[in-house]
Amino acid sequence: MPETLIQKILRARSADGPAASAGVGDIAICAVDLTVLIDLQFRHDRLDDVIAVHDPDTIVIVMDHAVPAPSVNDAEYAKMARAFAAEHRITRFYDVGRHGIVHQVVAERGLARPGTVLACTDSHTCAAGAFAVAARGLGPAEVLQIVCTGQTWHLVPPTIRYELRGSRHEWVNGKDVFLHIAGEYGDATGHAVEFGGPGVASLPMADRRTIATQGAEIAADFTLFPADDVCLDYLAEVAPGDDLAELDADPGASYADVRAVDLSEIGPMVARPDGVIGNAAPAGDLAGTRVDQAFIGSCANGQLTDLETAARILRGKQVAPGTRLIVTPASQQVYLRASRLGYLADLAEAGAVVTNPTCGACFGYHMGVVAAGENCITASTRNFKGRMGSPEASVFMASPATVAASAVRGTITDVREIMEAS
Repeated sequence: MPETLIQKILRARSADGPAASAGVGDIAICAVDLTVLIDLQFRHDRLDDVIAVHDPDTIVIVMDHAVPAPSVNDAEYAKMARAFAAEHRITRFYDVGRHGIVHQVVAERGLARPGTVLACTDSHTCAAGAFAVAARGLGPAEVLQIVCTGQTWHLVPPTIRYELRGSRHEWVNGKDVFLHIAGEYGDATGHAVEFGGPGVASLPMADRRTIATQGAEIAADFTLFPADDVCLDYLAEVAPGDDLAELDADPGASYADVRAVDLSEIGPMVARPDGVIGNAAPAGDLAGTRVDQAFIGSCANGQLTDLETAARILRGKQVAPGTRLIVTPASQQVYLRASRLGYLADLAEAGAVVTNPTCGACFGYHMGVVAAGENCITASTRNFKGRMGSPEASVFMASPATVAASAVRGTITDVREIMEAS
């Protein structure tokens, strides 16, 4: 029987073998190929009570949310993470200096492999779906038992398929594609979201990763792209291996809904404050809205291409008086490459502050929280009330290009007004 992408993966990784059933509504007990622990997990999870892990080679630890430690408590949790890695002989430990936002590290190190199952407590774990991986954020107790048993279970969800056509405009990013979908179609609670169609081939991995990451904001269980030539070429470059093979849904698979999206018709988008579902509009509709802070970063949009886009827009220009621009690379590797390519110098010369790679301002913890009454336009993952600081602040979500253009003007701006006129 033809299967969707999530059905194929969960069936193949079933503890009952590849002949197991993975029909919608079935419970699939799966082997977990990679379990990723983050620094915040050592705050309240009982990892110090673990006597033995199932397999240290399937565990990765990434220091990402509070790095370097901004408080004594965070320093203590980091110390616990280091002790856990040493005790259980976990070699893939990305400590300060090798660190980055967890989903960026997973991508750039080639840790997400097509057809596998990945677990992590972070809600944006669905980011790995860009590589045809069954990945979703799970509760701390569930991840703790996976560390000890190497297995989990998933209820096989129905799938919504987005059939992509055409190709995106030069100044349109994966964020704009996602905001169009969130604004037009709303939430996907209890569903997997699958992307296919001829337009997929036109999307580079950076855009796929942005879209897959943002799937959490429409409550999708999984967000999946096929493992096609674009995906396999990327993985062959960063981490070649014998396990690389094309993976896609079967022709004729059954879907809860199939929705056509023409990428060429999508322009720069902005989500209004306090959510993205049914809350996005073309950037031009919000033009002139004051911007106190502009932020580029996070697992969704702190990639090298995002920094390159911002640097290209800001080169030879200045951040507007009264507006501050904060740029946070998604990993140490991104920071290093952006530095060598001159992007960081371009950003700093324009008046931006470039920070250490971390989740930081995205979750309202450090290096860029906003005050009451301020307007922030962000290329991070969330814009609900209080996410980036004061609950009395207004947070708009947009692509790095729109954020950079808005920082130059000091008001929300369609990037095409700046770049196509120059």
